[in-house]
Parts: sequence; C-alpha cells; structure tokens
Amino acid sequence: MTHVLNAVAWPYANGPRHLGHVAGFGVPSDVFSRYMRMAGHDVLMISGTDEHGTPILVGADKEGITARELADRNNRLIVEDLAKLGVSYDLFTRTTTANHYSVVQDMFTAVHDNGYMVEKTTHGAISPSTGRTLPDRYIEGTCPICGYAEARGDQCDNCGNQLDATELINPKSKVSGETPKFIETQHFFLDLPALADSLNEWLNAREASGLWRPNVIKFSQNILKDIRPRAMSRDIDWGIPIPLDGWREQPTKRLYVWFDAVIGYLSASIEWARRSGDAEAWRAWWNDPETLSYYFMGKDNITFHSQIWPAEMIAHNGAGARGGEVGPFGELQLPTEVVSSEFLTMEGRQFSSSRGVVIYVNDVLERYQVDALRYFLSAAAPESADSDFSWPEFVKRTNNELVAGWGNLVNRTASMIAKNFGEIPAAAELEQVDRDLLDQTTAGFDVVGKAIAEHRQKAGLAEAMRLVGEANAYVSMTEPFRLKSEDQRERLGTVLHVLAQAVLDLNTLLSPYLPHSSNAVFAALGGDGEFMPMPHVEEVSDLDEAERATYPIITGDYSAMPMWASRPATVGAPVAKPTPIFTKLDPETADIERQRLGLDAS
Repeated sequence: MTHVLNAVAWPYANGPRHLGHVAGFGVPSDVFSRYMRMAGHDVLMISGTDEHGTPILVGADKEGITARELADRNNRLIVEDLAKLGVSYDLFTRTTTANHYSVVQDMFTAVHDNGYMVEKTTHGAISPSTGRTLPDRYIEGTCPICGYAEARGDQCDNCGNQLDATELINPKSKVSGETPKFIETQHFFLDLPALADSLNEWLNAREASGLWRPNVIKFSQNILKDIRPRAMSRDIDWGIPIPLDGWREQPTKRLYVWFDAVIGYLSASIEWARRSGDAEAWRAWWNDPETLSYYFMGKDNITFHSQIWPAEMIAHNGAGARGGEVGPFGELQLPTEVVSSEFLTMEGRQFSSSRGVVIYVNDVLERYQVDALRYFLSAAAPESADSDFSWPEFVKRTNNELVAGWGNLVNRTASMIAKNFGEIPAAAELEQVDRDLLDQTTAGFDVVGKAIAEHRQKAGLAEAMRLVGEANAYVSMTEPFRLKSEDQRERLGTVLHVLAQAVLDLNTLLSPYLPHSSNAVFAALGGDGEFMPMPHVEEVSDLDEAERATYPIITGDYSAMPMWASRPATVGAPVAKPTPIFTKLDPETADIERQRLGLDAS
C-alpha cells in the first residue's frame, strides 16, 4: 500500500465555479482518487476555497459587503457544487481558517529564518483617483517580452514569464482604466535564484521519469531560464499578516495570496489530521520519501505548482544554495507530478465569467444528470490540448454513448434476467464466445487502470466504452431473446450469467468516472448497499476560533471502496424489472441551451 496525496487546485472564492474550472481540477482529480483507492492505496485528497487577494476585495466593494461576507457566501456555493459533482475529498476546507493562518505564518518564518525571504524596496502601484493600492494582478498592459496585449502586472499568461507591473507597456488599471502611479514600498521577496539549482535538479529528475505531460515539464523548465526573486507580500488589508515585528502591526501589509494558497495543501492535510483525532497523521503524506503526490490544476497555474510551491518547500527544508535548517513541518516532499490540463472552451470561446462566456456547474446539475456531465468532461478532457464544450456535442454523447451504449446494455441485461429468472442465474459450461467476452472485460482492469494511473483518463474511458460495445455485440451474437424453449433454458441462463458478470465488471471499470450511476447499476443487478461511497457536506466549527460562525466542509468515509478487480456475480441475487439508468435528452435541448447563452440555434 502506498500513501498517495491528491492535492487539488483551490477554487477562488470570487464566485461559483464554471465548467472550465471543474474540467481541469474537479473531475480528473476525483477519477484518479477513486481509482487509486480501489487499487489499494491510502489516498488523502485535499483542497478548499482560496479566499484572500484583490478580486475578493473588488467584488465585495461592488456589492457593499465585507470581504469575509463575500468569501463566506461563495465558499458555500462552491462546496455545494463540488459535493453534488461527487468529488471525493477527504477534506475540502478554506484558507480563512485559524489553522491555515498558523501554518502559513510558520512556513514564512521558516523560509525567512533560512535566509530565502529577502526584504527589498520596490515600486507599488496606486490609483491616482482614490489613492488606494492597486495590486499587480489588477494592472494590465502589453508584455515587454512577447507583446501579448493582456499581460498582468505579475505574469504574462501567454509566454508564462514573471513580470513586474513597472515593466508593462502602457499599463492600465483593470478596475478604473487609469494609468497607475508607482511609488516606493517595502516587500518580502522569495529568493528564487538561490533555489534555482535545486529546482532544476528536481525538474530534471521529473523529466527523466517520463511521467509528466511534455507540455508541463517543458513549460516548467523554460520559466527557470528567467528566474528572479518574486514578491511574497502585498500592499493590501485582506490577507494573512506578516509574522515579524514591525510588519504584523501594519494593517495594509499582507502575505501574497499565492504564497498562502499553495501552502493550503499542507494546512488542509494538517486540519484533516486534527479532525481525524490523530494530529500527526498528515506526516505520512508529507515526510515519507515513498509517498506519491499529484497536483491537479489548469495550465494557468503551472508556475505556482512547479516553481513557487516547490521553492517554498525547498527553502523550508534548508535545501537551497543558502543552506539552512529543516523547518517545523519536517522534510517536505516535492510533487511527484504536476498534472496540468489545458483549457476547456465553451462553444469555441474561452470561459470567462467577467465576459459572460460561462456555463456554471450548478446550472448544468440542476437540469441534467451529474454523471452525464462527468462523462462528457472525461470523454472530452483537455488533457494535452484545449477542448471544447458544446451543447450539441453534450446531447450527442449523452444519447449515443451513455444512453444507447452503456445504459441500454444495463437495461436489457437486467430486463432479460428479471423476465426469465428473477435472479442472476447460474452458468453451465461456457462456450468460446462467452469466454472471449469475459476475458476482455477482465483484461480491461489492467488497461483502464494503467491509463487512469498515468493520467490518460480519456483513453481509459474510451477503452471501457469499447468493452461496452463488445458486450452489446455479444448480445447480438448470442441472441438470448431467441432462447425460449425449455431445452434452451440452460444456455439462456449461461448467456445471462455471462452478461451479468460483464456488466458488473464494466460497472467497476466505469465507477471512477460515473460514481453516482454505478450505485444504480449495482442495485439493478441485485447489489445490496452503496457500491461507490460518496462525499457529504458537514457544518464544522473552526478548530482554533470557537466563537467564529460554522462553515461547510466536504468530507467522506471511502474505506468501503470496492477493489479494482472482477467480482463474481452472485448467483441468486434478485433482479427486478429495471428503470432506465440514464435520461435521453430531447434533440431540442442543444438549441434551448444555446439560446440561453445568446447564441444562434444550430
């Protein structure tokens, strides 16, 4: 058994999640976690809402509420969406807990004590009309390196290079459109050049492993070529105070949101351990060199997970050019793999809540089956190239693949068993056609499992659905509906037993992708209880601030996960006339949804 850390990107609490978000981090991370648990590994899946930074302040100002009130509201919306989606977190928490504050400040102190957090005078931007600080992520201009017209004041999303707002050509405030005024200010910088050799050694080892997606490893190595100190504090009053004398008392100096957000993986693990009753349990996933750790996100966050977070851990461990002592969290293990997806577009356009190019997760889940959405996002996953969500394609895949393929196989298998036997019959001697099907479904466990473990989830799903096609072809070849005479009854029982076994195997293969419907398929073929455990939402109190209002977390007990192996069909298990597992969509659905988006029907 291996300890596996599944560190899932922290959704930003400035609003509900859209499909582009969950295509990159939500569904892929859950498919992986469910499979790894079924394969016998001890998985810790953690995340939460990222709640500090300028966008929260800007959004709160627009609504006339506090940043905390906005974060509280959106935290709850995001928790509800992800729980409905069935994402099997051991803990989904938030970055405004007292536990998180403490872990972040301890990490900062360790990095600072080891000499990797350097104080520097730099230039900060203010709004000429209001006099308020204008954080660099809210300054936009032309990138001086690649010429991209919408580069931000901290990074160009086009070329991936780190920037300073003063370097932008024609900088403008994204809030007011004004040209910002730059003034001198003091900040702490993470000394990335002193950590570059260690980062490069780690990335080269990761490249040699052959595990990382080529686009991710190459991007990560390229940004090392222009590495320089990066600011880890901000002129802002919404965030975690800097834990040093002369700094913690300053109300407008806070740690950079991206410094604290990535530390959330560690703080969430510690919170999970504290809530589990064994406060040190988290160390098995963080201090053991044999542990495997996977970080799931979209490609716009690669920099923070293949450079900033590993650099923070190296600095905490005292393993950079300046040396140092191992910090309070022990020797932290760097990521085994940064599993970054490309972008999911919507009807050919990039998702953007601010521009109204958006389909929210909750809107889809209110109108359609959750596993229909999970299926589409897995089948069209943007693993190594951008992919597109379109309503016509969603309807087509749901009707032609889920309903007509998998759903039809389950329904007619259960219907024939219910009509002819009322229970799963015993098999007599198998013929070659029977053995061929069962050999294929059994072999599917290795093929599909390997694909999921290697983050080729689209290929794993395609193989499982190919086997669904083989099972449907088996029905056509054996024609059990024609085996009506008494002397054919033994053969009928054998064919239906083989079909039941194949469906149960296929259900296991598909269950990481389709956990909700896997429970329905299991029940349709006489299964008792829950096949795939599901997450649930709990209201909890802050571990260290009892007077604070409760907040929701996602958690669950996944210890009853079925094993990733063929389970013999239970002869005699009762099978009643089934109801359809999946809902066929009206052909007009796509036109209705496109009209909702203001698009022409097609």
